[in-house]
Amino acid sequence: MANTESRRSWIGVPADRRKIILALALPIILGMVSQTVLNLVDTLMVSRLGADAVAAVGFGGFANFLCTAFVTGTSTGVQSIASRRKGEGKDGETAFALNGGLLLVAVIAIPMSVVLIFTAPRFFALLSTDDKVVDIGVPYLQVRLIGMLAVGANFAFRGYWNGIDKSRLYLKTLVVMHVCNLVISYVLVFGVLGAPKMGATGAAVGTTAGTIVGTIYYFYLGIRHASGAGFLRGMPSRQVMRSMLRLSVPSGLQSLLFAAGLTAMFTIVDRIGTHEVAAMNVLINVTMVAFLPGLGLGLASATLVGQALGRQDVDDAERWAWDVSKIGVVIMVVLGLPMAIVPRLILRAFFDNEPEALELATLPLRLAGITVWVEAILMVLLNSIMGAGATKLGLIVNVGMQWLLFLPVAYLIGPIWGWGLIGVWTARIGYRFLQSLILMVVWRRRSWANIEV
Repeated sequence: MANTESRRSWIGVPADRRKIILALALPIILGMVSQTVLNLVDTLMVSRLGADAVAAVGFGGFANFLCTAFVTGTSTGVQSIASRRKGEGKDGETAFALNGGLLLVAVIAIPMSVVLIFTAPRFFALLSTDDKVVDIGVPYLQVRLIGMLAVGANFAFRGYWNGIDKSRLYLKTLVVMHVCNLVISYVLVFGVLGAPKMGATGAAVGTTAGTIVGTIYYFYLGIRHASGAGFLRGMPSRQVMRSMLRLSVPSGLQSLLFAAGLTAMFTIVDRIGTHEVAAMNVLINVTMVAFLPGLGLGLASATLVGQALGRQDVDDAERWAWDVSKIGVVIMVVLGLPMAIVPRLILRAFFDNEPEALELATLPLRLAGITVWVEAILMVLLNSIMGAGATKLGLIVNVGMQWLLFLPVAYLIGPIWGWGLIGVWTARIGYRFLQSLILMVVWRRRSWANIEV
C-alpha cells in the first residue's frame, strides 16, 4: 500500500502515467523551446539595429503568423485522425491523414502566398504608423511569406509524428532547421564572410531557408518511417478528406483569428508608441520560452486523449488532460521564477541601448512570471478539446474571448484611458485566467466525448 501511494505522491499523477506523458511531451517541449530560443537569438541580433528594426520584426513576425495561420490548422486535423486510428489499432492507415493534410496545405498555401507577397506593402501599412518600421518590415514579411507552403507542410508532419507517438522525429527535424536558420541569419544580418549586409531582411531569409530545409528532411523521414502506414501511397479517400476538412477548417480559422488578434494587439500598442511595440515584441518572445512547454504538453495531451477515445475509454481520456495539466503547472511555475525575480537581468540583453523600452517591459515581464502557470491549464485543456475533435468548440472559446473581451478592453485601457503597455498586458493576463476557468468547466462536462473522427 505504501509503495502504491508513493507512486502517486508527485502531484497526484502515477509514475507510469508520468512516464508516458513526459516521453511524448519532452521532445515536443524541447523542440518548441529551441524554436523560441532561436527566435530570441534572431531578436537579439536585430536589436543591435535599433528599436525600429525590433518593432518591424515584431510586426512582421506576427503578420506572418497571421498569414500562415490557416494552413497551420491542418496540424490539428492530422493529429486528431492519426491518434484516433492508432488508438483503434489501425496503424497501417495513420498516414492517410498526413497525405490529406499535405494536399490541403498545397491547395491553400500556393495561391495565398503569391497574393499576400504582392499585397504585403498595403497590409503592413495598416499595422504601423511609423514609416521607418514599415520600410524595414515589408521586405521582412515578404521573404517570410515565401516559405508559407513549407510552414504548412511542417505543421502537418508535426501533427502526424505527435499523433503516432514519434515526437522525437519532430525534434530531430527542428535541430536541422535551427542550425540552418542560425548560420544564414547571422551571416546576412551583419554581412559577414563577404555576404551582403541585409539587416532584418537577412533574418527573414535565414528563417525561410531553414523552414524549407526542414520540409525536405520531413519528407525523407516520412518515406523512411511512415511508408508502411500509407505515406504518399495514393490519394486520400473522400472520407479522410471530409474528416480533414471538418477538423482542420475550424482549427485553421481559430489559428487565423487568434493570430489576427495578436496582430491587432500589436496595432493597439502601436497607438501608444514605437518603444512600447519593441517592448511588447521582446515580452512575447521571452515569455514564449515558458509558454511553449505548456503548448507542448497540450499537444501531448491531444494525442493521449485521441488514442483513449479510439479505445472508447472516455474516463481515461478525461483523466489524461487533468494529469498533463498538473505536470504543466509545476513546470511552468519553475520556468516563471526567473521572469518574476530578475526581469531586468533578462531584458537587459535586448535593451542595452534602449533604457526606455527596458523600463516599459520590466513590470509586465514580472507579472508574466507570476501568472505563467495559468497558461499550462489553458493550453493543455484547449489542445485536449481540439484533439478530441471538438474544433468548433475550441474556436468559440479561444477566439470568442480574445475578440469580444480582451481586445476591446485592451484598447480602452491602453490608448484611450492612458494606462499604456502595462494596462494592455494586465488585460491579457486577466482574460487568459478567465479563459482557463471556462475550459476547465467545458472539459469536466464532456461535451467533446462522442465526436466521431
